[in-house]
Amino acid sequence: MAKVMMSPVQCRTGLPSKSFLGGPMMPSKMWNSLLFSAQRPKTKRGTSAFKVLTVKSENGVVPRLEDLLKLDTTPFTDKIIAEYIWIGGTGIDIRSKSRTISRPVEHPSELPKWNYDGSSTGQAPGEDSEVILYPQAIFKDPFRGGNHILVICDSYTPSGEPIPTNKRYRAAQIFSDQKVIDEVPWYGIEQEYTLLQTNVKWPLGWPVGGYPGPQGPYYCAVGADKSFGRDISDAHYKACLYAGINISGTNGEVMPGQWEYQVGPSVGIEAGDHIWCSRYILERITEQAGVVLTLDPKPIEGDWNGAGCHTNFSTKNMREEGGYEVIKKAILNLSLRHKEHISAYGEGNERRLTGKHETASINTFSWGVANRGCSIRVGRDTEKQGKGYLEDRRPASNMDPYVVTSLLAETTLLWQPTLEAEALAAKELQLQV
Repeated sequence: MAKVMMSPVQCRTGLPSKSFLGGPMMPSKMWNSLLFSAQRPKTKRGTSAFKVLTVKSENGVVPRLEDLLKLDTTPFTDKIIAEYIWIGGTGIDIRSKSRTISRPVEHPSELPKWNYDGSSTGQAPGEDSEVILYPQAIFKDPFRGGNHILVICDSYTPSGEPIPTNKRYRAAQIFSDQKVIDEVPWYGIEQEYTLLQTNVKWPLGWPVGGYPGPQGPYYCAVGADKSFGRDISDAHYKACLYAGINISGTNGEVMPGQWEYQVGPSVGIEAGDHIWCSRYILERITEQAGVVLTLDPKPIEGDWNGAGCHTNFSTKNMREEGGYEVIKKAILNLSLRHKEHISAYGEGNERRLTGKHETASINTFSWGVANRGCSIRVGRDTEKQGKGYLEDRRPASNMDPYVVTSLLAETTLLWQPTLEAEALAAKELQLQV
């Protein structure tokens, strides 16, 4: 009889004394395959350091799956495994499947197109279900190691038309505009997420059916009674670095069981590719840890912070001398297209943007210096130096980064309001431009 070993993440993340399966926790001597064990010998260069749950046999007949999963195939074949990743029919779900490539590759153009059954992802009818995957970005695979790769793809009909859920296509058009290219738009995206216990869908570290103490002790905290899920956050951080994602930091958030990581600065379409790949890696790690990931913008109602995806944005002119005036002009444009942005900034965002818990009201545009209760925040350093960036605090944690980044570029660089509308907005916002 094969027995699935439990992950040590359970005993490090503040779960009750019962396991996810409802039984008692296993004694320490039975942890024969720790998820992030520091005691294991180092693997060869190019192999992955991330472990998965293994199968233990009571009679020794069942082989150890871990030994096969961590095999380095490089000395034996030039063939690699490419994991093709795409966005499903909901616009937030991530799908993937694997194929063998005859040799290592360095650019997406070297990879073949592929297809999938769109009727099974909500993206095509059953009588004409073939959807074509176009490889767009390559990252190293932290799970398989070696020369294996993760491939970010977007989706098209067999005739070459982007399907409705392909938001990358429109974003690429905006970022290909010469005006946008000349401004070299930078993005720094703060992705918040919440970890849930598997069977009860309640935040990690919270008593089942109950609540922890009020917010306050948990933000950037340490300690078993305040920090829940650090192993997952740390594993994700290292996996993203290994993959080549431009991850720049991570921290525990205000609500217990909630975390954030930052990606950037990234230029143009790259920002969306990196966020989507980082989300895929996070989904895989939580899958292995037996924990549920949610990007719901308000996972717990009441006096608890929601989850956002604050997007820091700057252009070449904003970063140069006199850039503060360019930032104020951008804020004017953003105020005039507030409704368009809100409608594209994530599902369920109205539950988060209430004017409480470090948010602005969803119905009112506002801006301020060092004010986290505004739609757009400008940092003190930016004001002092007269140049820098702005932070759009409106996007929800489940936003599509292709949509948000391209919309910011379009509104601030390509869209031009009338002089009358601009003057009225400046008066309302008390902006002198």
